[in-house]
Amino acid sequence: MIELWIPITIVAAFFQNLRSAIQKHLKDRLSNSGAAYARFFYALPFSIAYVVALERFTDFELPDLNPRFLLYCLLGGLSQIIFTVTLLTMFSYRSFAVGTTFSKLEVVMVMVFGALLLGDMPGTYGAIAIGVSALGLMVLSIGQSHLSFRGMIRGLAEKSTLMGLACAAWLGASVVFFRGASLALGHDSFIMAAAFTLAVSLVIQTILMGGWLVVREPGELTCVLHNWRWAGLVGLSGVIASIGWFTAFTIENAGYVRALGQIELVFTYIATVAVFREKVSLLETFGIILVSAGILVIVIHT
Repeated sequence: MIELWIPITIVAAFFQNLRSAIQKHLKDRLSNSGAAYARFFYALPFSIAYVVALERFTDFELPDLNPRFLLYCLLGGLSQIIFTVTLLTMFSYRSFAVGTTFSKLEVVMVMVFGALLLGDMPGTYGAIAIGVSALGLMVLSIGQSHLSFRGMIRGLAEKSTLMGLACAAWLGASVVFFRGASLALGHDSFIMAAAFTLAVSLVIQTILMGGWLVVREPGELTCVLHNWRWAGLVGLSGVIASIGWFTAFTIENAGYVRALGQIELVFTYIATVAVFREKVSLLETFGIILVSAGILVIVIHT
């Protein structure tokens, strides 16, 4: 029997991909920071409505707040915001391809931080699967960026490489902090714990990044409100994805969840080759094979 977190993760990955596709329509209307903020701002009311619906129409009671939970939510929210800003900064460099490649080590960072902060020790097969999946992501990134071996080595000395590692670290930390927050509630229902953690985290992120936008990009908040149609769709698809991610994190080791979540890249690859008939490089194909192998090991052995 397939464990519940597996289909939940696959659904989350699908809606994350959909959110990214919709978010492209905001590219010419908002700044990068404004588009990122729309993700939090418009997801917030949906997340609150979800918590209210669970409380009213099910037997799930609202969790009690505690300092550990709030600290984890704050750290998770900050980490995700810093990741977003770091990623945007990395893209401003001329040679960001190598940095992008190293940012794919997020799944490894989740495994490391999970073990250090929450005691989530992966099994032997789980560690192997995460490692193979991470290697596949890096190979895929190299293939997509058309990097040569010489260019890869030369790029190791670039500042963008450190930025890529920082992106992986901040994103990995945010995932572990969010899982820690959900577990810190000690709630009987993992569904309510995940929903409540998501809502509180979005409140924190909306306030923090909203303040940052007011200071750094005056007027951008008005643009976010003005483009409510596309931004609202980003928020809706994004909150569905987040509900899936947070629920899966609450059930299972976050490293396994994030590694399995890379199945969205497999779907994209299949669509690229089978539907759009586009050519892909051998490196991209090899990277997808490695990612798929990691996913299969996780599904079979966790």
